[in-house]
Amino acid sequence: MSCIVVGSAKTYNLETANWRDINELRKLEKICFPDDCWPLIDLLGVLTFNGIVRFKAVIDSKMIGFAAGDTRTEHELGWISTIGVHPDYRKQGIGAALMNACEQALNVSRVRLNVRISNKSAIHLYQGMGYREVTVWQGYYQNGEDALVLEKEILFK
Repeated sequence: MSCIVVGSAKTYNLETANWRDINELRKLEKICFPDDCWPLIDLLGVLTFNGIVRFKAVIDSKMIGFAAGDTRTEHELGWISTIGVHPDYRKQGIGAALMNACEQALNVSRVRLNVRISNKSAIHLYQGMGYREVTVWQGYYQNGEDALVLEKEILFK
């Protein structure tokens, strides 16, 4: 997948990510999730394992956003396992574009994700896209913060 999207500030590309993006993804993870960035082995897995959808947002050959998800076919459920946008490029529609790309590629009737309960801006984005709370995972994050689990019913057109 590769498409050009015009955001509020600058044009960016949405592209399928692969193992060659490991260094850029590692940098982005450390910026977006300084307390919870995934270990290198997990990043390599998300970029290479079969059955995972993975997209990057790119401006001038620089990765400014990333999202990945997988399908749990036994429950007709998809999970967006990670999504992050560089702080300099937030609130420009990039996160929503990455979410939409994952939802379409997962091709399931329900999609879930989890988010820090304190991440109000992300929760606002997800709820604005139709996600609703299904549960809370107590003490999920490394510092003991709870995770809010959200789910969206996908309407196929």
